[in-house]
Formats: sequence, C-alpha cells, structure tokens
Amino acid sequence: MPLYAYQVIDKNGIEATGKLEAENEFAAIVRLRKLGYIPIEVTAAKTSPFSQILQLKKKVSLADLALFSRQLAAMLSAGIPLTRCLNALGEQAVNAAFGKILLEVARNVEGGMSFSEALRAYPEVFSQLYVDMIKAGEVGGTLERVLQRLAEQLESEKQLRDNMRAAMFYPTVVLMFAVLVVTGMMLFVVPVFLGFYPEDVELPLITQMVIGFSNSLRAYWYLYCLGLIVVLFAARTYLAQEQGKILLDKIKFRAPVFGSLVQKTVVARFARTLATLLAGGIAILQALETAGPASGNSLIAKAVAEAAEWIQQGQNLARPLQESGLFPPMVTLMISVGEETGDLPGLLNRVADFYEAEVAAMSKGLTSLIEPLMLIGVGGIVAVIVIALYLPMFTVISQIQ
Repeated sequence: MPLYAYQVIDKNGIEATGKLEAENEFAAIVRLRKLGYIPIEVTAAKTSPFSQILQLKKKVSLADLALFSRQLAAMLSAGIPLTRCLNALGEQAVNAAFGKILLEVARNVEGGMSFSEALRAYPEVFSQLYVDMIKAGEVGGTLERVLQRLAEQLESEKQLRDNMRAAMFYPTVVLMFAVLVVTGMMLFVVPVFLGFYPEDVELPLITQMVIGFSNSLRAYWYLYCLGLIVVLFAARTYLAQEQGKILLDKIKFRAPVFGSLVQKTVVARFARTLATLLAGGIAILQALETAGPASGNSLIAKAVAEAAEWIQQGQNLARPLQESGLFPPMVTLMISVGEETGDLPGLLNRVADFYEAEVAAMSKGLTSLIEPLMLIGVGGIVAVIVIALYLPMFTVISQIQ
C-alpha cells in the first residue's frame, strides 16, 4: 500500500508528524481520526533520487537493528512498557535518523497502533521479515523471544555480508588500480615515447595499437567518459528489471571463482531466514513468501515461489527445491529430514550454521588465491604496454648496428 506522511495534533494538543500505510489519502485521514488524532496535513510520501542520495549517510544498518532488537527484548523482559522502551531507545540511539523513527513509532503506538503496524510504516528500515516476526510475537505473546531471534538473525546476516565484502574487497581495489595505471600510462607516458621514434621507422602492430588508443583517449576523452556513463546507466536500467536480475544471478552462480561462494551465501541466508520465521510461529506458506526474496537472489526466490505452489497441492518442500537444481543435495536432504521429524527450523539453522562457516572460510581462502592472480594480471597488462613502447627502439638500434 502507498505510504503517507502526516502532520496531526494528538490528544494532548501537541503537534506530531509521522508516516503510515493506507489505500488512499482519505483512508489515511479516517485511520488517523480513529486513533484519536486531528489531521492537519496528509500527503503522499515522495522520495526523489536526490533526497535518497542525501539520506545515504543516515541509513539504518543491520548492526543498529540488531542492537535495538536485543536491547528492546531485554527491557521488555524486565517488565518495562513498550512505549517507554521505544522512547528511551529513540533518545539514546547513536544513529539520529533511527532515533527519530523510534520516537515516531512510540508516538504511533501510544495513539493506538499495534507495534507491527507502526513499524510497517517504515519499510526502508524494517523489512517484511522483521514486521511479520513482530506481528507473530504480538499475537502469540512471545514478543521478547521473537526479538531475541531477530537480533540473532540480523547479527548472522551482518557477519555473512561482512565475509562477502571481505572476499570482494581486494579484487575490486586491484582492478581499480589497474584501470588507473593503464589510463595514466596512456595519457602521460605514451606521449613522451612518441618523440623518441624516428619518422621513417615502421612501428610494430602492437605499438601502433597502443599509440592509437593513447591518441584517441587524449583527443576524445569526453566521448569515453560519456560512453562509460551511458553504458553504466543502460546496465543499471536493465539490471533493475526482472529479466536483468535473473541474468545477473545466473552469471553470479556460474562465475568460476565466486560462483560457489555466492551460492553458499544465498543458501545460508535463505535457510536462516526461513528457520527464524518458522520458529517465530509464521505459517510455512507465508514464511516461504518472505524467505524467498530475503535470500537476495531472484533464482532462489523463483524456486521458492514454485515450491510454495507445490505445498499448496499437498507436496513436501524438499522435492521442488531439489528439482530446481539450485540447492546443494545436503540442503534438500536436511529439509526432507526436518519435515519428517517435525524439526524443520532446527535443521535449517544447522544448514545455515554450516554454510555461514563455509563462507567465512572461503572468503579468507579466496583472498590468498586471488592475490597472486590479480598481481600477475596487472603486471602482464603493464608489461605489454612497456614492451610495445620499447620495441621500436630495439628495432632502430638493430638497424643502426
């Protein structure tokens, strides 16, 4: 549903602002009046790309959410009312943007909203998984335990992302360095060598190619920049579409070095999310609907959606996942055993533990494996350029001798 920003006067005559979801503006006004507010202004919440860029530094991280969940669980266990907990955590939050959101959530809860409903108004901070778990905790009276599970889930997710970033950091830095080195040589080194070549000397083909590229880069650098911007924009637009996401995920799965790492990361995320949802009392179909997209891979999400259709027809979960070919045999076997024994959340947590440990080990091993390969690659590119520049000089010296 659309998100609406509101400005109201509460029961105590104090002006307040916030956001809520509603079918339309009229429905939002009716809902606010039912909560005891006097609406002053209700408008559709709009976010421009420019404002999103300005908000990047204010983004709420997984660490912020995990700490909030754990602190809120501890305070609720001590018998402190929910609204007092939210106000206290909002005032002491290190992330000022997150603190403001918590204060608005507390104000909405005081006005009569349920906790999950108040969180749903901020989808950029609280994911569907988070809201569904909170709602299940409210219904079942186990909010403290659910918050503990969410904290553990978010901490595991953060560790998984950190391991993935650690594996990708070194290759990215080396690749950027290689681009800068080659660009610098083409713009500043190659022109110096042009003055050393006699006019009547026939240059080797490789030297002609290097000089031609250098001349075009120096003369038409703005066209290269424009072309790069156009390519990046086109790629981003295509990858934002469903077809582009599927293609990119296929490439990630089949990548020679990183394919196995990506697969294990996605499977671990899916298993952990599904286990958390099922342990929180969420029905299997609703849990799959959330866990599939939460895996961060469109192929996995599609396979999980098809598995949900099988379950509606009376089948088990393991078989369609196995036939998709995206899940390792150990995963589908553990899911099958979990369904037979009635302990699916427990076995999914074991799967997640195993693959998270695998990702951590692989991310460390990949750095030591890729480091010499990247150095050899960068050195080879520089060597080809240097040889191309010096080759005509060797030819001239041999002719003189």
